[in-house]
This record gives sequence, structure tokens and C-alpha cells, in this order.
Amino acid sequence: MARPITLFTGQWADLPFEEVARLASEWGYDGLEIACWGDHLDPWRGAEDDAYIQDRLDILERYGLKVWTIANHLKGQAVCDDPIDQRHRDILSDRVWGDGDPEGVRQRAAEELKMTARTAARLGVRTVTGFTGSSIWKYVAMFPPASDEMVEAGYQDFADRWNPILDVFDEVGVRFAHEVHPSEIAYDYWTTVRALEAIGHREAFGLNWDPSHFMWQDLDPVSFLWDFKDRIYHVHCKDSKRRVGNGRNGRLGSHLPWADPRRGWDFISTGHGDVPWEDAIRMLNTIGYDGPLSVEWEDAGMDRLVGAPEALAFVRKLSFEPSAAAFDAAFSTR
Repeated sequence: MARPITLFTGQWADLPFEEVARLASEWGYDGLEIACWGDHLDPWRGAEDDAYIQDRLDILERYGLKVWTIANHLKGQAVCDDPIDQRHRDILSDRVWGDGDPEGVRQRAAEELKMTARTAARLGVRTVTGFTGSSIWKYVAMFPPASDEMVEAGYQDFADRWNPILDVFDEVGVRFAHEVHPSEIAYDYWTTVRALEAIGHREAFGLNWDPSHFMWQDLDPVSFLWDFKDRIYHVHCKDSKRRVGNGRNGRLGSHLPWADPRRGWDFISTGHGDVPWEDAIRMLNTIGYDGPLSVEWEDAGMDRLVGAPEALAFVRKLSFEPSAAAFDAAFSTR
């Protein structure tokens, strides 16, 4: 089960797409998980412009790379978020932001997600990764108390906004892989259960498994793979390191910047953090996941030009072949 190893371009969008392709090729990556921001991929153009799609494919071919997945986390975030504010202005395109009217932003973000599905299909890509946003993340502290009705309304809002988007995904034969992540409608185990229930477990909506977001919440990323084995549509290889236990550093980050040593945790180079990677790979083998392992670089304490090839070497070495018994187990779970 030789899984392709890709580089997620979201943290490289300050560089031209062709430059990122050149670097990834030189390091030995098999392909790219292309982000729909910077100049990397414009889903509005991609949905309609044949020449633009061919240009992206030509760049990939020039550097011996493939694409299995594209990503639109930034616009997905705006689909359900409440409030819509300056944080969104900082991450959204002028086209989606428009005049900044919150409902207009949400609707334009939803339209871009539909365009992203169409662009993916035209690229020959089956999976789009991203965020959903959430109208109820603001209640996570649970004080002042949020009623059951308020929380239920948030899941209904998610279903109402995402089902029409997923209809387009179904039409073009593409799946959405939601990254379980704080600030989203599904950010831990039980909210993932509830989000899937809210949309009737439709197959167009699955999960992008990123274990870094589980570790600092004290969740088991490996058992999550087993319990949601039919929904693991994509994998991000990103690590995190906890620095709690000294009486000062908390899990919520204390509004401190990335890499500040006073934080309770940080993203770290893959293989240097707390994620049980060998157990995770064994479980991916068991559930039969054969899609990309996509390196997402967010380590503020290491130069990315050093860390990205190092992460590739770690993942390449770790992604061992499953045993015959694992193949049998994978078959039995499908």
C-alpha cells in the first residue's frame, strides 16, 4: 500500500505556485495538495476556464508531480461562522468579502465551495479538504450557559448551509473532507458524531484526519480512525507538542503567538511531537486507507525549507507496508 506523500501548499501561498511545485519536486514529494488561495488555485476560474486547468496540470507535469486533493479551508470557514469580522476580512478574497455584510459573505463563501467541487472534478481530483465554520463555536466555554436549543440550532444551521454545497459535490462526483479542528462544527469526537448526524451521514461529507488537533485536546487520534473508518477521506501529517504541567501553560494558548514558550502547546515538525505515528500508520493500514499522506507545515520554530524535506523523509520511512493480516482486516471493515 504505497501511499503518495504530498505537500499541502496552504502554508506556502506566499510563493508562486510554480516555485512551490519546483521545491516539492526537488525534495521528492509525489504531489501537492493544492490550496485555493494565493496564486495556487482559483476555483472560480478553474470551474469554467479550460486553459487555466491545463496550465495547473502542465506545471505539475513539468515537475513530475500529481494532485489527488485540493483544499479550501479559508472560504469554508466563512460558510457558517458567526460573527463574521476582521479575522475573516484578513483571510478572504475581495470577491468573497464583498461589502462585508455577514450573510452576504457566508453566501459567497458557499458559492466558492461549490466552484471548488467543480474545479476538483475538472482536475481529476476526488477530494476537497477544508473547514466548515461554526455558528456555535462561540459557545464553547459554556458560560453564560448555552441552552440545548441554541446548540441544536447551530447544527441545523450547518446542515442548512452545507447540504446545498454537498449536493454539488454529489453532482460532480467529489467528496468533502472536513478537518476536525477547534472553531469548526466538528472539533472533537462527540461533535464529529453530531455533525454527521445533522447531515444524515451523507457520503459526500467525510473527514480529513489531522492528529495534531487531537493531541492538545487529550483525544486519542488512533481510536478516532477506527471509529470513523468509513469517513477517513484524507490525512494530514502534522504534529503537535504539549507543554502543560508546569502550572502556567494552559491548553487554550492564552492569546500568545505561535512558538511563544509560554503557550501550552504548539505545532511541531512531524515526528518531533506527541502524535503516536507508528500506531496511526498501523491503524490506517487496518482500515484500508490508501489515499495521500499530506505534510502540512506549521512549525514556527523551524525553517520550512529545512523542515519540509525532513518531514517527507520521516513520513516516507514510517509509511510501511501492511501485513497480510492487515489487508484482511481492511477488507473486513469495508
